[in-house]
Parts: sequence; structure tokens; C-alpha cells
Amino acid sequence: MRAQLSDTTHQLAAILWQKHTVYRDRTGGMVIRADHIHRWISLASTGTRGEVLIRAGRLLDGGTTAPARAETVMPLSSGTGELAAACRRLLADTATAAATTGAETPRSGTARQRRPAKKKVTKKRGVSSRLVVAVLAGAATLVALAAYGAMAGN
Repeated sequence: MRAQLSDTTHQLAAILWQKHTVYRDRTGGMVIRADHIHRWISLASTGTRGEVLIRAGRLLDGGTTAPARAETVMPLSSGTGELAAACRRLLADTATAAATTGAETPRSGTARQRRPAKKKVTKKRGVSSRLVVAVLAGAATLVALAAYGAMAGN
């Protein structure tokens, strides 16, 4: 199964992208990585005989892979054309999901993104937190005094 998965992955990579890298991941599946479009596809055998789990995701700025955004299960015997069509659908789903979340917007060196304003600690919050600490300290003191008194009385 591994040899067939490896052969199929290399054929898919050649069909999908001219520039690509193919490697085996830690779990024994195969990964096709296209750095020029910031996408990856992985193929892994499932528990069912002859089926392959196809997952697609994007590459982050540092070159690490983001979690899969789309996946499907297909028979490995489907043929390279059908598997390539499934991969293209998953890649389209990944691009659509990234566009709706705004994850794919390129960052410009001149454009500044607005960050949410930091909440200022108001005097009410500061006073109320100090009051809680004072009450807890007083309660701890009373417990300690009661324990000392009980020990001294014996």
C-alpha cells in the first residue's frame, strides 16, 4: 500500500503543480508541498483497505503547515485524474475558507493594521480588587488567630 501511495502521490504532484516537493510525514502518509502558492496536500491510508484520506491546507509565513481546512476520503484505485480533481476541489475549498476569514490578505509594509484598544483599568476595578484582597487577608488572619487560640488553650 505504501508503494502505491507513494507512486500515486508523485503522479498527483506532477499533475497539480510544476514546482512542488513530495515527502513522507511522521505518520507514514505522503505530503505534496507547493511553496509558491502556500498550499499543501497530504495523502494517508485509512483503516479501510484501498482508501486514502486526502487533506488540504495552507502554509504559514515561516514555512510551517497550518491545520487542514478540507478533507475527503477516496479509493486509491480511482485513478490519478479523479484524485487530482478531488485535490483541486479541496484546494478551492481551502482558498474559499481562507478568503472568508481574511487569512490570505497580504501584509503591506506601509499599511498598518488596527489593533483592538487595550482596556484601561478603572479606579472602580482597582478599588474593588483591593477590597477583595483586604477581606481575604482579614479572613486568613482571623483563622490563624483562632487556630493559635485553640492551641494556646490546650
